[in-house]
Amino acid sequence: MDSMTIHQIMRYLPHRYPFLLVDRVTDFRPGEYLEAIKNVSINEPFFQGHFPIRPVMPGVLILEALAQATGLLAFKTQEARNEDQDKQQLYLFVGIDEARFRRQVEPGDQLHLRVDLIRVMRGIWRFKAEARVGDEVVASATLMCAGKEIEA
Repeated sequence: MDSMTIHQIMRYLPHRYPFLLVDRVTDFRPGEYLEAIKNVSINEPFFQGHFPIRPVMPGVLILEALAQATGLLAFKTQEARNEDQDKQQLYLFVGIDEARFRRQVEPGDQLHLRVDLIRVMRGIWRFKAEARVGDEVVASATLMCAGKEIEA
């Protein structure tokens, strides 16, 4: 079982507060899958406006958390294939298919994220993604991202 702390996650993802939406990676296998956690706190800035009477995590941010998990899996997969890259990679979210939302995510929930690599074709990474609270699926989608080399 491989895992990653928040400090390791921050070495791979360029996101920072308030937009870093993965707190811990609990398990992954390069080229196959990644499981992670997002702890949902009432202190999240989006709860001030969504919705003040009944705070609900925006669905688009659940998808963003899943997209960040795909980025981590892509980075770990590329790292396993080629450890001597001179240029840095940035993974950009390029598509969502079949997104479904089944229940609201509220403060105090722990969002369990799972992404499975379906395939990589012509530079586009395709993933099956699912978010759960406990045993209940709250959102699912097929997500696509593309790697882009950047100068450090």
